[in-house]
Amino acid sequence: MDYQWYPGHMTKARRMMQENMALIDLLIELTDARAPQSGRNPDIDTLAKGKSRIIVLNKADLADSALTESWRAHFEAEGILTAAVDSRKGSGVRQLKPLIDRACEEKIERNRRRGIVNRPVRAMIAGIPNVGKSTFINSFAGKAVARTGDKPGVTKGKQWIRLNKNVELLDTPGILWPKFDDQVIGMRLAILGSIRDEITDEGELAVWMIRYLMDAYPAALEERYGIGADESEGSSNPAACVLEKIALRRGCLKAGGEADLAKASKVLIDDFRSGRLGRITLERP
Repeated sequence: MDYQWYPGHMTKARRMMQENMALIDLLIELTDARAPQSGRNPDIDTLAKGKSRIIVLNKADLADSALTESWRAHFEAEGILTAAVDSRKGSGVRQLKPLIDRACEEKIERNRRRGIVNRPVRAMIAGIPNVGKSTFINSFAGKAVARTGDKPGVTKGKQWIRLNKNVELLDTPGILWPKFDDQVIGMRLAILGSIRDEITDEGELAVWMIRYLMDAYPAALEERYGIGADESEGSSNPAACVLEKIALRRGCLKAGGEADLAKASKVLIDDFRSGRLGRITLERP
């Protein structure tokens, strides 16, 4: 499937980010720990050129922990500070305060020499849709200051949030980019829910996901659905064969007992997004 579009509200959000970049000291970029590189908007590199940066790998509780550490090492080798967090439970969020101090130490010291003290760091938080920005902000602030939801597009406009006496945060809507040069990136983001389900082909996503699991996490299929690696041997389309078995074993049936592949696709995708398939990362550094 060819995932290419650029809704008008994303054009507006990009322009808003560009206009407000001069107001901030730091950019905090949230990405999904299950697809850390695919979930980074390349526009942000251009927009935030010259700004201090922190990459937050959110939803780290759902990702392969060994690969999360590999991704952190990868980004830090590029000179970008990182944190791995689970915003829903608040795990890892406390490490952000010292990271912000490190990222902005030159600015803070410059202000101190000028006699400017207790000026809060102004940070912009950015990321693609459905990466959990609002949940992260609420967890960081320790109270509900931003609207949250499990679908992309909850944050509609910018809002300044005073997290504490040291940090002011500019929240921005999630933005994607006009075209995915690599369609696998589009598949990963659709699986994560960063692209609205209404415009995706869930059957195609499920088959892609099964192929990936068979290669990278074969035990996940056996543990969740009781489907061993040998059960699709001899099939001309092993992933489609596995999807049919998932349908039969999960009771996803049409009238007459035929496997309902559309319903089974939703089951598989939901099992991945919720972590019921285990801790899975969709790409390696």
